[in-house]
Amino acid sequence: MSTAPLTLYNSLTRSLEPFAPADPARGARVYSCGPTVYNYAHIGNLRAYVFTDTLGRVLRWKGYPLTHVINITDVGHLTSDADAGDDKMEAAARAQAQSIWDIAAHYTAAFKQNLADLNIADPTRWSVATDHIAEMIAFAEKIAPDHCYELDSGLYFDSRSVPNYGRLAGGQDDAGEGRIDPVAGKRHPQDFAIWRKSPPGEQRQMEWDSPWGKGAPGWHLECSVMSLKYLGPEPFDIHTGGIDHREIHHPNEIAQNQAFCGCTDADPDFTGARFWMHNNFLVERSGKMSKSKGGFTTLQTLIDAGVHPLAYRLMCLSAHYRSELEFSGENLLAALTRLKRLVMTVSALKARAGDAEGSTDKAEPYLARLDEAVADDLATPRALPVLDELLADKKLAPADRLAALAQFDAVLGLDLLHLDRAALRVRPASATLTAELVEARLAERKQARADKDFPRSDAIRDELAASGIEVMDGDPLGWDWKPAL
Repeated sequence: MSTAPLTLYNSLTRSLEPFAPADPARGARVYSCGPTVYNYAHIGNLRAYVFTDTLGRVLRWKGYPLTHVINITDVGHLTSDADAGDDKMEAAARAQAQSIWDIAAHYTAAFKQNLADLNIADPTRWSVATDHIAEMIAFAEKIAPDHCYELDSGLYFDSRSVPNYGRLAGGQDDAGEGRIDPVAGKRHPQDFAIWRKSPPGEQRQMEWDSPWGKGAPGWHLECSVMSLKYLGPEPFDIHTGGIDHREIHHPNEIAQNQAFCGCTDADPDFTGARFWMHNNFLVERSGKMSKSKGGFTTLQTLIDAGVHPLAYRLMCLSAHYRSELEFSGENLLAALTRLKRLVMTVSALKARAGDAEGSTDKAEPYLARLDEAVADDLATPRALPVLDELLADKKLAPADRLAALAQFDAVLGLDLLHLDRAALRVRPASATLTAELVEARLAERKQARADKDFPRSDAIRDELAASGIEVMDGDPLGWDWKPAL
């Protein structure tokens, strides 16, 4: 059952708008800006993919077939947001003394593992930038005569050659200007590189011949080419990314799309996508969210601390995707505790339901409230309390609650029907004891309690606590690691 009309916030118009696919036969077509695979993704990066996964789940929940493309940027993204600095991939390859292709393969695999750990569904297509160089050159050749000019450093797009440049960022005159480094010869500060020539006398690991000399594509060009190739040719439905893309990267994509379609006069409102959606920042007060500062926080950092990655997913769902979300150890541990309680509740329901077949008929009011929440611009913070109420409703048979839970799982992606408490017992990398030693000490404690040697029992408990072990008398799991946060 899915009846509430879906509304989504469109960054282009700064308003909530009703959504339905432009082409019902093709379903919802979504493009998400993917990672530049020069390093591990930090947890702020990953919030964007929890958001896009939630969007995809809601679109499927609303009954739309989904075509979702995520790109892998393995060339062209500079250390500056615009046209200055080194290529991030080339810089990483030099720093690690490895082939750039090996760097890309390693960090691509790590990123995909992050998504799997967060129960994020694979897109319909992974689109790798270096697989599309010929198309990028052809795209640039088409738009160059009317929209580009050549400098010694490369081919540049004239941002004043299209209408309403910077509309997505809030205005043409100052769109992202403070984050753009000057390049000698540019006509306007917001002009950007379509093709970057390799410097004279320098051979890069990734470079290709082009009409403008040997070099590599600009970062912005890649997304225009791949999104329109796989989701066009008419405007596709939704383009997603982090809010930082709203100032420069996405306005530049829009300008390229306008130039390529040749509709700058006939259809000045054409942007390539009908909806542009952006998640807000994850804020870490310690300042470790930026890779440029070195010691940034990754998903593996959380796992190494003893936190199951789905606790981070739950933490993301607890805030609206358009709101800033503060990351802290306290917030993450609260999410982990909440996840454990949910899993324990579901485990108890499974034990009571046995082999009984459940029905969602009597749970329809809960599913209607779920639908109303997520249909209102993916309001997952409103959906989570509804889940709590459903699981606690003793008027519903356990099997019926579990049947309804499957629908919540399809939307929220917490995998509650398959998780168990043992899976949430994640050993911190810093732990000094093995699980076998913990079990042995607990067996000694059990014997001490049987012998009524309570001082000995308490001493073992204190010893385990000092080693990061939480002893849980009365809990079938018996004990758990304390996260090292």
